[in-house]
Amino acid sequence: MKQFFLITSLLFVIIFQAYSQNYTISGYVQDVETGEKLVGANIFDAVNLKGTTTNTYGFYSITLPSGDYQLKFSYIGYKPQVRDVKLDMNIHMNVELKTSLELSEVEVTADRIDREVKSTQMSSIKLSVKKIEELPALLGEVDVIKTLQLLPGVQSGTEGASGLYVRGGGPDQNLILLDGTPVYNVSHLFGFFSVFNVDAINNIELIKGGFPARYGGRLSSVLDIGLKEGNMKKIKGSASVGLISAKLTIEGPIIKDKTSFIVSARRTYLDYLAQPLIRAINNEPNVSQGYFFYDLNAKINHKLSDRDRLYLSVYTGEDKFYRNQKPYEYLYDGNIYTEESKSGLGWGNITSAFRWNRRWTDKLFGNTTLTYSQYNFNVNQFAQNITESDTGTVTELNSLKYLSGIQDYTVKVDFDYLPNPDHFIKFGISNIYHTFKPGVSVYKIMNEEAANVDTTMGETSIYANEFAMYIEDDYKISGVLKANIGLHYSGFLVNGKMYNSLEPRLSMRYLISEKWSAKISYAKMTQYIHLLTNNNIGLPTDLWVPATDRVLPQQSYQIAAGISTIFTDKYQLSVEGYYKKMNNLIEYKDGASFMGTNKGWEDKVESGKGWSYGAEVFLEKKLGIFTGWIGYTLSWTNRQFKGINLGEKFPYKYDRRNDISIVLSVPMNDTWSFSATWVYGTGTAHTLPTERYYGQGMYNYYYDIYGPGTENTQSLFNGEINHVDGRNSIRAADYHRLDVNFRKIHKTKLGEMAFNIGVYNAYNRKNPFYYYIGYDSRGNRALTRVSLFPFIPSVSWSFKF
Repeated sequence: MKQFFLITSLLFVIIFQAYSQNYTISGYVQDVETGEKLVGANIFDAVNLKGTTTNTYGFYSITLPSGDYQLKFSYIGYKPQVRDVKLDMNIHMNVELKTSLELSEVEVTADRIDREVKSTQMSSIKLSVKKIEELPALLGEVDVIKTLQLLPGVQSGTEGASGLYVRGGGPDQNLILLDGTPVYNVSHLFGFFSVFNVDAINNIELIKGGFPARYGGRLSSVLDIGLKEGNMKKIKGSASVGLISAKLTIEGPIIKDKTSFIVSARRTYLDYLAQPLIRAINNEPNVSQGYFFYDLNAKINHKLSDRDRLYLSVYTGEDKFYRNQKPYEYLYDGNIYTEESKSGLGWGNITSAFRWNRRWTDKLFGNTTLTYSQYNFNVNQFAQNITESDTGTVTELNSLKYLSGIQDYTVKVDFDYLPNPDHFIKFGISNIYHTFKPGVSVYKIMNEEAANVDTTMGETSIYANEFAMYIEDDYKISGVLKANIGLHYSGFLVNGKMYNSLEPRLSMRYLISEKWSAKISYAKMTQYIHLLTNNNIGLPTDLWVPATDRVLPQQSYQIAAGISTIFTDKYQLSVEGYYKKMNNLIEYKDGASFMGTNKGWEDKVESGKGWSYGAEVFLEKKLGIFTGWIGYTLSWTNRQFKGINLGEKFPYKYDRRNDISIVLSVPMNDTWSFSATWVYGTGTAHTLPTERYYGQGMYNYYYDIYGPGTENTQSLFNGEINHVDGRNSIRAADYHRLDVNFRKIHKTKLGEMAFNIGVYNAYNRKNPFYYYIGYDSRGNRALTRVSLFPFIPSVSWSFKF
């Protein structure tokens, strides 16, 4: 309760101190052609040199003394608009901006200075959907996560994977929001593609540090993805076909300028194309098997009044492997046998959000949200055998079901309060009701001639409440100094155990000159949920589990400092250094996995800590003949667990000393454009035996590569003694890859067609996917590297109407 009174008292102090009798101009900034709200648009008064930006829903508010003003409304990619205002009363004014391809460099640079140099937020990058669509993509599948992996401070994990490893954190430490709703699994096809369909996306922001107080519950990053609201003016749509999937998006008004909708769907079709071939090769006409994934996004946006708006958004997606055998009858030894079987493996998400926006006053904007999020992983096997003989008919049924997952119900209320241009105050409360399903196996055997078996084994569901409240103020202290100061208080109640955490947040910007700024940030973060990951299994078998009385919540402390500048009006440069300490991380003990049933999950894990520190450089060019960026990361990431690696520190699996990414886009003429990406990364860390003792002999696998081992530990395996130099002591070969794409745009009366020809891994680099100890062509034991993706060409076609 002390923390509650501290936050509420601070809120009222700030509000009453900032209160004045000046007049307020407020409203929404939106796209003139679609009615889509513009997030982060700039509003600036050149007389008093005061300004503000639109919030997540396009709302702005600026309070000024009475008088005559010229307010400039601007947004990158749109033609600025200047409004003459005589301010002698409160004014509600909506502004519509028009897209423009002929903006001057001065106009674009001014917007970028406000957004990137003058902002208090650091360690943050916003991506446009247009840029993502231009870049090369694996098998032609345009992917948000793959593009984010090209940014400094972000790593991909293994070859082709869609996980995010941000500043030394794991994929569970990322708060991934789709229209404000957490998404627990973002991967399709074991991580090669993500669940986000870019045709339905409006805005994307990744925050790696300096987290504002409104965010909590994760340690490493926030990925905030907003969906389109649907065209308020006319019916629009797009369709695309690639090598493995097809997409269709339709949006438009239900009631013009009042109610809109958008529906976007994607599905792979390889299972349909490969089905006849698989049956012919295996000579199994009664068997159907395959794999597919799909995504479906839908959203409705309704304007109740000038003050009130309602939104309803839904997402569902699933991966599914299946093998089904129709009833098959055959005669053997005078008996008639009928066999039937079904098996499947699936995982997927369901999310939904109902949102009510209200402009309570010209200075106070409120948002009430109800969300639902579910992730499930399941395995199903069923077999039925019927035997018909002279003595009668015997039926035998065998089935196995395994289910794990997590389910959330959330209610939250958020407010934006803008008393004057020097303050942008945000505050709110939330509560999440979690249901954790750590894994249950159900076995059934039914036999008319034997005893039946019906057994359920595994963990029971765990229920928990997570609540939070926050306040933050983006406060302009002087002409050169600005700070975002906030507090985030959270609590977690599980099985009668209560945890709570008060987390201070601070980001400060000092304006060195008009185009140079220095920034510093500090954030304490607490995470009450854990992800149990078994790195030896190539399936999405990771388990979400809560903090308990035996397993503490994760916590992190991160500081960062850097500089940001724009020079020659074309280039943006940011350089940042960071240090992050993490406590109460968990990992499986050696030899443990999710399938064991003799122990609970709490008995299978070790608790430890981690460190990550390094530097990031980001040089981006958004104007001129060519555009793109260069990103470089120098980092160290370590872990330490009492019962792992003899209690000594060891490198994190995805510890990489150097990461480089180069992204380039070049228009070739009015219709053709070229883009390319090149990535390089130091090899990831692996745990493998370096020597083997057998009888009187010893063989060293890595002598020629790494030299003699030192201070080896021992383990017994199949009668052999294998020496390991420590956890993650072996480095894989360095990773590098070049991807290219040619894109042709053809405009017709009906719409715009785009044709893409791309190549993944253009020079056919055999990058390591994993290693194992095998045998060479002479029968000698040898370290073998397995590569996944060779040179892969792709084509795709899309049409916007």
